[in-house]
Amino acid sequence: MKYVDNKVEDVKIAYIGGGSRGWAWGFMSDLAAVDDMCGTVYLYDIDAEASKKNEVIGNKIKDAEGCKSAWKYKSVKRLGKALDKADFVIISILPATFDEMESDVHWPEQYGIYQSVGDTAGAGGIIRALRTIPMFEEIAQNIKKYCPDAWVINYTNPMTMCVKTLYKVFPEIKAFGCCHEVFGTQKVLVTALEEMRGIEGIKREDIKVNVVGVNHFTWLTKAQYRDIDLFPVYREFCEKYKDTGYSKDIDENWFNKFFSSKEKVKIDLFLRYGYIAAAGDRHLAEFCPGSWYLKDKKTVREWGFELTPVSWRKEDLKNRLERSERLYTGEEKFELKETGEEGVQQIRALLGLGDLVTNVNIPNYGQIPNLPLGAVVETNASFRANSLTPVFAGNIPENIYPLISRVSGEQEKVVDAALARDLDGVFNAFVSDPNIDIPLSKARKMFDEMIENTKKYLKMYF
Repeated sequence: MKYVDNKVEDVKIAYIGGGSRGWAWGFMSDLAAVDDMCGTVYLYDIDAEASKKNEVIGNKIKDAEGCKSAWKYKSVKRLGKALDKADFVIISILPATFDEMESDVHWPEQYGIYQSVGDTAGAGGIIRALRTIPMFEEIAQNIKKYCPDAWVINYTNPMTMCVKTLYKVFPEIKAFGCCHEVFGTQKVLVTALEEMRGIEGIKREDIKVNVVGVNHFTWLTKAQYRDIDLFPVYREFCEKYKDTGYSKDIDENWFNKFFSSKEKVKIDLFLRYGYIAAAGDRHLAEFCPGSWYLKDKKTVREWGFELTPVSWRKEDLKNRLERSERLYTGEEKFELKETGEEGVQQIRALLGLGDLVTNVNIPNYGQIPNLPLGAVVETNASFRANSLTPVFAGNIPENIYPLISRVSGEQEKVVDAALARDLDGVFNAFVSDPNIDIPLSKARKMFDEMIENTKKYLKMYF
């Protein structure tokens, strides 16, 4: 890297999962939207053809309307070549295929267990973690070998367990996990201010929040707009919509039938516990006892959200593959559209191009005193030149501590057992999950069947 006239040039970014037909394109678009840094993005993917096509797509972006910086994209077939002397590493991968995810999400339905996402918590999240953790072991070992000083940004789920694995394998790694769920809750608070106080023109970044918890089960213990405490405002909003739910999708361009939510789970949790659950309803429901929000499909509909079927994801993949081909051949032009993700802004801040405070997933260095040191937690952190410092968030309030501490302990146990290749240890965590409320013998049968269904990617455990 070199600094020239308040601009950073020759930045090297290694993108693991560089054949992505979604996240990678969004990242390319966000990079093109900034004018104070440029360099080369090395695309690595086990699907070499996919990363090669993204190389062609990425290198056309410099000609797109509104492009402010010309990045070069280079597909490579070896992970080491992508990582060698990288300044930043992006990890965005799908562990196995949607066929394996179909088992993760839908196999438990035979046992009366329903999952709205199935990639972070519950039966699906834990089995997915068994496939993901060995992959992250290898990634961490290679980062240690080829670019030990690089900043590592993870987008892969299950987020907490991915980040924890990176630190277990390479304790000196400079890694953090990014998630946009808190941003959606800030937008809900913007809406509450508009409706309850008539204040308009607020950006979600204007809502200042204190974040505690674990990924996809994050909570706000403080929320402020200028001198306005937003908790009383949000309580009024929740009382207004507790029966009907709030039906307007916060991000209409993203949500469809299978991602929509009426915010009723979030509202219910706030009215019961007094703190703002800062993730989408589909995620929040999976961290609670199954009888609350996921008892059956009728219950899910009553709470105003959806079970996202993997069949939809497969159909969406077909559409993205077709679009990839159009972008690759030039039949469709790449249009720049910023994603609202903060990865590129985090890179800018770490390069000294501005300061930033935002929520990330990193080990607990004391920012949440009443969770174990070293457990991966989600709180705010301050980004400055080559520096990431957690913001002290304080204790998790007693009202919600039992909910969060149980999840944190479960996730820690899964990582430790998976790294030891101890499936019995993983099962002990599996059966303690609040959504797996079935007899022990049935839970073991389900666990063994789900392992068998995805055994092709779990050979290292046998």
